[in-house]
Amino acid sequence: MIAETIKRKSWKKKLLVSGLILLLALGSIYWYVATEKFSDTKKVKSDYTVNAIEFIHEFLPNDDAANKKYTDRIITVSGIISEVEAADTTVNIKFIDTASGSYAIFAFQQQYMAEAKSLKAGEQVSIKGSCSGGVFSQILGVESITFKRCTLDK
Repeated sequence: MIAETIKRKSWKKKLLVSGLILLLALGSIYWYVATEKFSDTKKVKSDYTVNAIEFIHEFLPNDDAANKKYTDRIITVSGIISEVEAADTTVNIKFIDTASGSYAIFAFQQQYMAEAKSLKAGEQVSIKGSCSGGVFSQILGVESITFKRCTLDK
């Protein structure tokens, strides 16, 4: 009877220690992801340099394949600005394919906000950013490709 009680306590102790180790590991992973810092996009070499309209067209027939190729990659996209959307704390630049209505949208890094705000629709630019991937909207019938941490590439 005493041996059985000792076995139960030993099993409970092992379970408690394992749970604590798992909790520490998960907490460490969360902390790493939550505090991850990225290099300044301006200083990072592009993985791809593409034309905006051709880039958008690559997503239209099969966005899964294009997402595998481009997601989380630094890409320099060149083209003519279709729209500049300025808000209080951010500026978004859009390249729109007028034939399909699909677009690529670029959110600028905080330190490059001033130069992004100076851009106008119709200007030819090259923008470097981290591609978040493309999503096809069944409702709108367009592909939306988003970028984060963007800067002008000069």
